[in-house]
Amino acid sequence: MINVAIDGPAGAGKSTVARAAAKKLGYIYVDTGALYRAVGVNALRNKIETTDAEKVGASLADITVELKFVQGVQHVFLNGDDVSEEIRLPEASMAASNVSAIPAVRAFLFDLQRDIAAKNDCIMDGRDIGTVVLPDAQVKIFLTADDEERAMRRYKELKEKGSEVTFKEVLDDLRIRDYNDSHREIAPLKPAEDSVMINTTGMTLEESINAVIKAVKEKIA
Repeated sequence: MINVAIDGPAGAGKSTVARAAAKKLGYIYVDTGALYRAVGVNALRNKIETTDAEKVGASLADITVELKFVQGVQHVFLNGDDVSEEIRLPEASMAASNVSAIPAVRAFLFDLQRDIAAKNDCIMDGRDIGTVVLPDAQVKIFLTADDEERAMRRYKELKEKGSEVTFKEVLDDLRIRDYNDSHREIAPLKPAEDSVMINTTGMTLEESINAVIKAVKEKIA
Protein backbone atom coordinates (compact mmCIF):
# COMPACT_ATOMS: atom_id res chain seq x y z
CA MET A 1 0.00 0.00 0.00
CA ILE A 2 1.13 3.55 -0.73
CA ASN A 3 0.68 5.85 2.27
CA VAL A 4 1.11 9.61 2.01
CA ALA A 5 1.33 11.58 5.27
CA ILE A 6 0.53 15.29 5.13
CA ASP A 7 1.07 17.36 8.26
CA GLY A 8 0.84 21.07 8.89
CA PRO A 9 -0.76 23.80 10.97
CA ALA A 10 -4.41 24.82 11.10
CA GLY A 11 -5.74 26.46 7.96
CA ALA A 12 -2.86 25.36 5.74
CA GLY A 13 -5.36 23.83 3.33
CA LYS A 14 -4.36 20.27 4.16
CA SER A 15 -7.87 18.85 3.91
CA THR A 16 -8.81 20.56 0.65
CA VAL A 17 -5.47 19.87 -1.03
CA ALA A 18 -5.14 16.30 0.26
CA ARG A 19 -8.71 15.42 -0.77
CA ALA A 20 -8.19 16.71 -4.32
CA ALA A 21 -4.76 15.12 -4.66
CA ALA A 22 -6.09 11.77 -3.45
CA LYS A 23 -8.89 11.87 -6.00
CA LYS A 24 -6.47 12.57 -8.84
CA LEU A 25 -4.11 9.81 -7.70
CA GLY A 26 -6.89 7.28 -7.11
CA TYR A 27 -6.21 7.02 -3.36
CA ILE A 28 -8.66 7.39 -0.51
CA TYR A 29 -8.42 10.52 1.62
CA VAL A 30 -8.34 10.29 5.41
CA ASP A 31 -8.88 13.49 7.42
CA THR A 32 -7.63 12.53 10.89
CA GLY A 33 -8.46 15.97 12.25
CA ALA A 34 -12.12 15.06 11.71
CA LEU A 35 -11.72 12.21 14.20
CA TYR A 36 -10.42 14.55 16.89
CA ARG A 37 -13.18 17.01 16.08
CA ALA A 38 -15.73 14.24 16.62
CA VAL A 39 -14.31 13.50 20.08
CA GLY A 40 -14.39 17.24 20.80
CA VAL A 41 -18.01 17.50 19.66
CA ASN A 42 -18.93 14.61 21.94
CA ALA A 43 -17.41 16.50 24.87
CA LEU A 44 -19.26 19.70 23.93
CA ARG A 45 -22.55 17.84 23.57
CA ASN A 46 -22.10 16.36 27.04
CA LYS A 47 -20.90 19.64 28.57
CA ILE A 48 -17.47 18.19 29.37
CA GLU A 49 -14.64 20.72 29.58
CA THR A 50 -12.42 19.80 26.62
CA THR A 51 -9.21 20.42 28.60
CA ASP A 52 -10.27 18.03 31.38
CA ALA A 53 -8.18 14.97 30.51
CA GLU A 54 -9.80 12.75 33.11
CA LYS A 55 -13.41 13.43 32.08
CA VAL A 56 -12.70 13.41 28.35
CA GLY A 57 -10.79 10.15 28.77
CA ALA A 58 -13.65 8.60 30.71
CA SER A 59 -16.14 9.63 28.01
CA LEU A 60 -14.32 7.52 25.40
CA ALA A 61 -15.80 4.34 26.85
CA ASP A 62 -19.25 5.46 25.65
CA ILE A 63 -18.52 6.61 22.12
CA THR A 64 -17.81 5.16 18.71
CA VAL A 65 -16.14 7.20 15.97
CA GLU A 66 -16.24 5.87 12.43
CA LEU A 67 -15.09 6.98 9.00
CA LYS A 68 -17.26 5.85 6.12
CA PHE A 69 -16.56 6.57 2.48
CA VAL A 70 -19.62 7.38 0.37
CA GLN A 71 -18.69 7.57 -3.32
CA GLY A 72 -15.15 8.33 -2.25
CA VAL A 73 -16.18 11.15 0.11
CA GLN A 74 -15.34 10.80 3.79
CA HIS A 75 -18.18 11.05 6.30
CA VAL A 76 -17.62 11.08 10.05
CA PHE A 77 -20.02 9.30 12.38
CA LEU A 78 -20.24 9.80 16.14
CA ASN A 79 -22.31 7.11 17.82
CA GLY A 80 -23.98 6.45 14.48
CA ASP A 81 -24.80 10.12 13.89
CA ASP A 82 -23.29 11.79 10.80
CA VAL A 83 -21.47 14.81 12.26
CA SER A 84 -19.58 15.77 9.10
CA GLU A 85 -21.06 19.31 9.16
CA GLU A 86 -21.12 19.86 12.93
CA ILE A 87 -17.40 19.15 13.31
CA ARG A 88 -16.56 22.10 11.04
CA LEU A 89 -17.98 24.74 13.40
CA PRO A 90 -15.41 27.06 15.08
CA GLU A 91 -16.12 25.67 18.56
CA ALA A 92 -15.36 22.18 17.27
CA SER A 93 -11.98 23.39 15.99
CA MET A 94 -10.87 24.60 19.41
CA ALA A 95 -12.34 21.51 21.09
CA ALA A 96 -10.32 19.33 18.70
CA SER A 97 -7.13 21.21 19.56
CA ASN A 98 -7.78 20.67 23.27
CA VAL A 99 -8.72 16.97 23.18
CA SER A 100 -5.86 16.14 20.80
CA ALA A 101 -3.42 16.96 23.60
CA ILE A 102 -4.93 14.19 25.77
CA PRO A 103 -2.96 10.91 25.55
CA ALA A 104 -6.07 8.75 26.03
CA VAL A 105 -7.73 10.36 23.01
CA ARG A 106 -4.69 9.86 20.81
CA ALA A 107 -4.48 6.20 21.86
CA PHE A 108 -8.21 5.77 21.22
CA LEU A 109 -7.89 6.95 17.59
CA PHE A 110 -4.43 5.58 16.83
CA ASP A 111 -5.44 2.04 15.86
CA LEU A 112 -8.31 3.26 13.69
CA GLN A 113 -5.97 5.47 11.67
CA ARG A 114 -3.32 2.78 11.27
CA ASP A 115 -5.88 0.15 10.26
CA ILE A 116 -7.21 2.36 7.44
CA ALA A 117 -3.67 2.98 6.15
CA ALA A 118 -2.79 -0.72 6.25
CA LYS A 119 -5.72 -1.59 3.98
CA ASN A 120 -5.72 1.29 1.48
CA ASP A 121 -3.56 3.45 -0.75
CA CYS A 122 -4.29 6.69 1.06
CA ILE A 123 -3.41 10.27 1.75
CA MET A 124 -3.81 10.94 5.45
CA ASP A 125 -3.53 14.44 6.88
CA GLY A 126 -3.23 15.73 10.41
CA ARG A 127 -0.67 17.07 12.87
CA ASP A 128 1.48 14.02 13.61
CA ILE A 129 0.91 11.61 10.74
CA GLY A 130 4.48 11.50 9.46
CA THR A 131 6.05 11.65 12.91
CA VAL A 132 3.83 9.31 14.94
CA VAL A 133 0.89 7.66 13.16
CA LEU A 134 2.58 6.59 9.92
CA PRO A 135 6.34 6.99 10.50
CA ASP A 136 7.01 4.50 7.67
CA ALA A 137 4.85 6.31 5.09
CA GLN A 138 6.50 6.32 1.68
CA VAL A 139 5.76 10.04 1.28
CA LYS A 140 5.75 12.70 4.01
CA ILE A 141 4.77 16.28 3.30
CA PHE A 142 4.66 19.29 5.61
CA LEU A 143 2.17 21.79 4.20
CA THR A 144 2.11 25.31 5.56
CA ALA A 145 1.46 28.98 4.73
CA ASP A 146 1.74 32.35 6.48
CA ASP A 147 -0.64 32.65 9.44
CA GLU A 148 -2.60 35.61 8.01
CA GLU A 149 -3.15 33.82 4.71
CA ARG A 150 -4.25 30.67 6.53
CA ALA A 151 -6.64 32.72 8.68
CA MET A 152 -8.12 34.44 5.61
CA ARG A 153 -8.78 31.08 3.94
CA ARG A 154 -10.54 29.80 7.06
CA TYR A 155 -12.45 33.08 7.49
CA LYS A 156 -13.82 32.94 3.93
CA GLU A 157 -14.77 29.29 4.40
CA LEU A 158 -16.69 30.05 7.59
CA LYS A 159 -18.43 33.11 6.12
CA GLU A 160 -19.59 31.04 3.15
CA LYS A 161 -21.20 28.68 5.62
CA GLY A 162 -23.00 31.55 7.33
CA SER A 163 -20.87 31.78 10.48
CA GLU A 164 -20.87 35.19 12.21
CA VAL A 165 -17.14 35.54 12.82
CA THR A 166 -14.61 38.32 12.33
CA PHE A 167 -11.22 37.91 10.68
CA LYS A 168 -9.52 38.88 13.96
CA GLU A 169 -11.38 36.13 15.83
CA VAL A 170 -10.31 33.55 13.26
CA LEU A 171 -6.69 34.77 13.28
CA ASP A 172 -6.54 34.77 17.09
CA ASP A 173 -8.01 31.25 17.27
CA LEU A 174 -5.56 30.03 14.63
CA ARG A 175 -2.55 31.44 16.49
CA ILE A 176 -3.74 29.84 19.73
CA ARG A 177 -4.12 26.50 17.93
CA ASP A 178 -0.67 26.88 16.36
CA TYR A 179 0.87 27.44 19.79
CA ASN A 180 -1.08 24.63 21.46
CA ASP A 181 -0.37 22.14 18.69
CA SER A 182 3.35 22.84 18.55
CA HIS A 183 3.92 23.00 22.32
CA ARG A 184 1.90 20.04 23.59
CA GLU A 185 3.85 17.27 25.28
CA ILE A 186 2.28 14.44 23.28
CA ALA A 187 3.06 14.33 19.54
CA PRO A 188 3.63 18.06 18.98
CA LEU A 189 3.18 19.50 15.51
CA LYS A 190 6.53 19.45 13.69
CA PRO A 191 7.83 18.28 10.32
CA ALA A 192 9.16 14.73 10.08
CA GLU A 193 12.89 14.74 9.34
CA ASP A 194 12.29 13.33 5.85
CA SER A 195 9.34 15.58 4.99
CA VAL A 196 9.01 17.50 1.75
CA MET A 197 8.28 21.09 2.80
CA ILE A 198 5.59 22.88 0.75
CA ASN A 199 4.71 26.50 1.57
CA THR A 200 1.49 27.46 -0.24
CA THR A 201 1.61 31.19 0.56
CA GLY A 202 0.59 32.99 -2.62
CA MET A 203 -0.31 29.76 -4.42
CA THR A 204 -3.68 29.09 -5.98
CA LEU A 205 -5.52 25.97 -4.87
CA GLU A 206 -4.65 24.24 -8.14
CA GLU A 207 -0.97 25.10 -7.73
CA SER A 208 -1.01 23.69 -4.19
CA ILE A 209 -2.65 20.47 -5.36
CA ASN A 210 -0.16 20.08 -8.20
CA ALA A 211 2.77 20.66 -5.82
CA VAL A 212 1.57 17.82 -3.60
CA ILE A 213 0.96 15.45 -6.53
CA LYS A 214 4.43 16.27 -7.91
CA ALA A 215 6.01 15.50 -4.53
CA VAL A 216 4.15 12.18 -4.28
CA LYS A 217 5.08 11.06 -7.79
CA GLU A 218 8.73 11.99 -7.30
CA LYS A 219 8.95 10.07 -4.03
CA ILE A 220 7.34 6.85 -5.30
CA ALA A 221 8.97 6.89 -8.75
